[in-house]
Amino acid sequence: MRITRVMSAALLALGLAAGPAAADSSPGPSQEGSAPTEAGTSFRTATEIEQGQQATANGSAGDYLYWSFPADAGQRPTVKATVKLPGTHAAETWRIDVYDGLRRRQACQWGAQTRTAAANAPSVELACVLRTVRAWSEPWANDPLPGTYYIRLTVVDLPTSDLGVRVGAEVRVDSEDMGGAAAVDGRLAEPLVPGAAMNSAADEDESGTSAVLSAIEPEDGWSSGWWSDRWVWTGIGGVLAALAGIAGYALTRGSGRPTRVPPGA
Repeated sequence: MRITRVMSAALLALGLAAGPAAADSSPGPSQEGSAPTEAGTSFRTATEIEQGQQATANGSAGDYLYWSFPADAGQRPTVKATVKLPGTHAAETWRIDVYDGLRRRQACQWGAQTRTAAANAPSVELACVLRTVRAWSEPWANDPLPGTYYIRLTVVDLPTSDLGVRVGAEVRVDSEDMGGAAAVDGRLAEPLVPGAAMNSAADEDESGTSAVLSAIEPEDGWSSGWWSDRWVWTGIGGVLAALAGIAGYALTRGSGRPTRVPPGA
């Protein structure tokens, strides 16, 4: 009974310790007043947004609209965009693309990445669920890695009569923390943040528009894959193995001292 009580107390303590590690660590929504209200027109002028913010922007049909956001190892980002269309328009097709810090286009696991809005439809909604960001990958692979990610929103099929009409856009990024199941044995020396390793000062593009090299990062900094809840579950497994060994020894060692045989028996 004593062994049972000890094991029960140990399991309860381990469960309490593992609880915070298994909790969802995706960032909460930011204050609406701090959300950006404009979008960039290229990778270099992409508007930086935090995960959990709902950014808005106005533009013209036919423009490229760009935003950037940080994603760390173990996160699976979901990008959602809503395009608000004018009251009268022909059928048109919109598309959302996501690129990593090396400007490699990242495939969507699922989601309506391209959608056609019917004539005079008030809006069209797009979504892209990325693959889980890995802490490390082979150089030849196209796996998502920690760093800056770019969102590009544009129309891909538009009648000439609707070219240049005013549209509104809303973009939001949220992430799900995949935990130790997504952990790998390795990490990047630096996250893929363009320009961070060479120069963090402002630069200018060909049009003379000021373009600040990306300096955005997660609220708690870059983890680079050094920690995951896999460490917790590995420790739990070790403790359970030790308790099982103690219990097995107690059950098999016998009832105590050997019985003495009386002299002359």
